Amino acid sequence: MDVWHHARHLVSRDDQPNAAQELLDLLQNPFKQKLTDGAIWSALGTSVGFAAFIAILFSFIRPYNGVVYAPKLKHADEEHAPPPIGKGYLAWIPPLWKTSEKDMISHAGMDAAIFLRFTRMCRNIFLTLGIIGCGILLPIYYTFNEDKDEEEQWFKRLTPTTVWNQPIWALVVTAYAINIVIIGFLWWNYRRVLQLRRIYFESKEYQQSLSARTLMLNDLPKKNANDEGIARIIDGVVPHASFARTAAARNVRDLPDLINQHDHTVRKLEKVLAKYLKDPQNLPAGRPLCYPSKKDPSFSTYPKGQKVDAIEYLTQRIKELEIEVKEARANVDKRSTLSYGFASYDDISEAHSIAFALRNKKPQGATVVLAPRPNDIIWDNMPLSPANRSWKRFFINLWIALLTLIWIAPSAMIAIFLVNLSNLGLVWPAFQTQLSGNTGFWAIVQGVASPAVLSLVYLVLPIIFRRLSIRAGDRTKTGRERHVIGKLYAFFVFNNLVVFCLFSTIWNAVSSVAESPQKAWDTLKIFGPTLFVSLCDISSFWVTWLLQRNLGAAVDLAQLWTLIYSFFMRKFSSPTPREMIELTAPPAFDYASYYNYFLFYSTVALCFAGLQPLVLPAAALYFSIDVWLKKYLLLYIFVTKIESGGMAWRVLFNRFVFGTILSNLVVFLATWVRGDGTHMMAYATVPLPFLMICFKIYCSRTFDHKIHFYSTRNIRKHPEAALQKDPLRSAGLAHRFGHPALYKPLITPMVHARAQNILASIYKGRLSDGREAYSGDTMSTSGYSDAYVMNPMSAGKPGKSASLPGFEIVPESRLDFEYYKSRAEFAAEHGGGDIFGRSNDVVRPGTPGSMWSGSEPPSRSGSPTLAGIPKVDSPRPMSRGFSPTSDIGMTYPAGYSQPLGSPYGQETGPSRSRSPFYAQGNESGSNLVGNAAAMPMATPGSRERSPFRAPGGAGMLGGGPRGYGGLPQEEDLGTPDYDPMQYNYFREARHSRR
Repeated sequence: MDVWHHARHLVSRDDQPNAAQELLDLLQNPFKQKLTDGAIWSALGTSVGFAAFIAILFSFIRPYNGVVYAPKLKHADEEHAPPPIGKGYLAWIPPLWKTSEKDMISHAGMDAAIFLRFTRMCRNIFLTLGIIGCGILLPIYYTFNEDKDEEEQWFKRLTPTTVWNQPIWALVVTAYAINIVIIGFLWWNYRRVLQLRRIYFESKEYQQSLSARTLMLNDLPKKNANDEGIARIIDGVVPHASFARTAAARNVRDLPDLINQHDHTVRKLEKVLAKYLKDPQNLPAGRPLCYPSKKDPSFSTYPKGQKVDAIEYLTQRIKELEIEVKEARANVDKRSTLSYGFASYDDISEAHSIAFALRNKKPQGATVVLAPRPNDIIWDNMPLSPANRSWKRFFINLWIALLTLIWIAPSAMIAIFLVNLSNLGLVWPAFQTQLSGNTGFWAIVQGVASPAVLSLVYLVLPIIFRRLSIRAGDRTKTGRERHVIGKLYAFFVFNNLVVFCLFSTIWNAVSSVAESPQKAWDTLKIFGPTLFVSLCDISSFWVTWLLQRNLGAAVDLAQLWTLIYSFFMRKFSSPTPREMIELTAPPAFDYASYYNYFLFYSTVALCFAGLQPLVLPAAALYFSIDVWLKKYLLLYIFVTKIESGGMAWRVLFNRFVFGTILSNLVVFLATWVRGDGTHMMAYATVPLPFLMICFKIYCSRTFDHKIHFYSTRNIRKHPEAALQKDPLRSAGLAHRFGHPALYKPLITPMVHARAQNILASIYKGRLSDGREAYSGDTMSTSGYSDAYVMNPMSAGKPGKSASLPGFEIVPESRLDFEYYKSRAEFAAEHGGGDIFGRSNDVVRPGTPGSMWSGSEPPSRSGSPTLAGIPKVDSPRPMSRGFSPTSDIGMTYPAGYSQPLGSPYGQETGPSRSRSPFYAQGNESGSNLVGNAAAMPMATPGSRERSPFRAPGGAGMLGGGPRGYGGLPQEEDLGTPDYDPMQYNYFREARHSRR
């Protein structure tokens, strides 16, 4: 206490107030300037007025800028395209009224439908609570308020600051009514979410997806970290399950890091070329320079601290990385497995019933859960052990807690000084002089600085929490987003609500105890009443704050940030073709941030509902406007980056229940300090938190399992039903759930077409000498990747090779996402191809195979096929077992093996016995590169249509057992007359060939 007294002595030894004294006074009362009577009306008028102005401006601009305001209309496929929208100024409004919730699932996805349902629920809750709260509490507060001074501000009389005794029973009744209304809406929407999940389960996308019938096994013991071991673990717990197609994870070592370095280097080269070749007719005098990468193995050979030619160095670095990637892929050892794997079944209900049966069990230490989508997995975190994951989670949570506590000081400084610059002038005399001399300028700064700083903080916080959640060991991206919602909500509630509202009261209490330690008990006794009065005083601020949120909703609709960023990117920088293409892509919707905002607004409104009932209609107004604006954004502008199927609902439900419990504590405080001396009113509110907890437990036990699982038991009526299933339904497990580093194509440097003529000259011969384009095995689609293709053909001269190997020349007319939406490098960040008709959960390139277990043929799909078109058996050498499909039309890089035929010899279908499975060799331990696939050629023979082949069969679109369109892949050259090398071959008439 001596330090505190010394500080107080220092700040008060002069008669004139100094900066330290002013700072202490501001900390005791941050809201020194009181709100005027017109503050609430001003906030309402400005927010609604500006929101309406922006909406009208949007209506006039929208018809002429479809790239920004309706990109999904252009890029989505027919099944997922939103309703057509006209060119009229108000033509965007009718589709919002006509689009039902079920239509939203098909147009925007399940996550978007759940988001809008939650928004509508908040709107309906606060509309109902606004009628109850304002109808009951406002007349009582205004009538029984003991302060009848006419100079008292009218909104102060709408709080229970000077209301005592019996009228406080109205607050108790209102609290019960609020809890009952919230319980009713939460229960109704929980049931509706369950119905939507059942619709989602029965959708075509879910029924056809491989992940829907696949299990993910984590924390596998070393002895079971193989294909056979995964099957043994499941069979040990569920012995009557049908055969599963299993695939243990392979150790890809440093392959992902090499691919990331390659992608980064390619983008860096594109940026260098875009700047250097911005004006091909007037190149800069000096060539671009850069520092060598520290990850380059030859980094030490370069002069320390000196730059090198950027174009030459990056080109050479890309070449070296490609060689390393190719060698790493060729040397993947299937004997080196990791502690996780996958098991796929033919029937969705069987897979879900097994996951349900093993939800609380750990057979041999492994955890069994439903597999997420392949693009949802965070592959780097999958091999973490439970101990390592728990240790990481502990430290990350500790860092987040420290960040939350550290942010108290900046938050207080922003609330005191940045919101009101005159407070800064009280502690900084020189600034006060500037403030007095340039009032207009600093008024603009004050109006812009605080929202700008807070917006920047709120923009950066989700990014920080996402990266921390990845370091904490989250296995899936959708799971990470749910954790980010929880962490952001905790951060906002603690810093922006609890600390913001309690700071001045706690500071006053601490300063009083520090000045008079002997009066510490008296200070603590009045802490409750002081806190209650402080909350009533600050309640009007939250009314104006919620009213101002409407402006933010309108800004989201106008996409001002997208317009500004795109304008500056095009006009004042040198964007690469890749960046220009990405500018035209539909952006991903940030569910975590918006969910956090909605939860925080709801918590604020609920906590102050009993102290200032006007906060309820303010929240209702915001949600009533935003529910329509967000519906347009999700229908026409934004896409869901990774679809979770609406699994964020439980996180939202739990936080809403927590916000209700927090509001019950505020009601308890009000009834304790303003009720009668017996505290019966306060005791009457005690059951409310327990009522909400019991309701949460009831909903969890009633709905959660039905929401999460398609079936909780195997519903097959006949034991032999598995034999009737299509054995190809689980095809491609190892391909689609293999590490993306095994199949991900390396990206190609993109160069604008205007620089095509001069590009070759700036390489000084390296294009041909250093890269050896089209030389044997190093030839590829991009000049870099490992996919074998023919030489690229010039667009303007058919049959002639392209002049620039290793680069993708992009003309101005093709700088649009529409031309690249089917490519993984672009679609991954913009919906993963789901709305573009190319879901990676249905079709995926091949990777090293795994053991055939009866539910999947031992080979990869030969080529893309259409749903519903039957596949045809392909001819096989007699020495190999029967295979239901083949690899016709596919070639695999070195290290990728084409699996042999059925390991069951003469069996042509899966058997119900369990013994044959374990009698076979384990492909995880041997035969990695054996039996490599060569370029297949169909056996010449009759072209008669197979009786099992439907019109437009497997060979019609993209190859198949009989090649393209059922044509033979090799001509009959039995006589010299039909030798294509002879000149007469092209002059004489053709006879029918066999």
